[in-house]
Amino acid sequence: RVEFRLTLIGKALDYLPYFIYAFEELGRMGLGRGRGRFALGEVKVPKGEKEERVYCGEEKILRNKDLSPFPPPLERPSPGLSPSALNLVFLTPTRLKFQGELTSDLEFHVLFRNLLRRISLLSYFHCGEELQVDFRGLIGEAEKVSTRESRLRWFDWERYSTRQEEKMKLGGFVGRISFRGELGSFWPYLRLGELVHVGKGSSFGLGKYEILDPI
Repeated sequence: RVEFRLTLIGKALDYLPYFIYAFEELGRMGLGRGRGRFALGEVKVPKGEKEERVYCGEEKILRNKDLSPFPPPLERPSPGLSPSALNLVFLTPTRLKFQGELTSDLEFHVLFRNLLRRISLLSYFHCGEELQVDFRGLIGEAEKVSTRESRLRWFDWERYSTRQEEKMKLGGFVGRISFRGELGSFWPYLRLGELVHVGKGSSFGLGKYEILDPI
């Protein structure tokens, strides 16, 4: 049994039936070098704290249910989390650029610049709205946040591009890092980033991170 997670943003939600069909076809074609086949069992969508099934593989029917976007968890830190301390773990290789170069020595303002860029592009191209925030002011505040501890390491990863017919190197950093500073203004963006990832290769699953409870 394999579970896929797919995040659809804005207008992309209208294309859910096409994604379901693509997974059905992928199962018939097979995965990997050995072409291992699979059958799509079901598709669920989040409804509050629960999940609701909208597609059953045996019936081949997409239920006509409310597929309106659910709001991401952008609330302020819970009582167990401090707005002046932030612990992150990067679960998949993360490729962040600053001044045209990939960075392995992460600073908070570099993370936030990349995160703000991704969210603003998603908002404009997929939701039809410009992100109305003080970009310069927020970045200035982000530059005041310091690194408390970093346990990041570089992880090299490759994928084969059938379009370019060659291997592509998509290495990035993984691991844990802690920041300290006035973080309250950045919290909604950080929480949203948990869902949409950050950096280059996000559509491949790169740049996935989670916010950890203080240790």
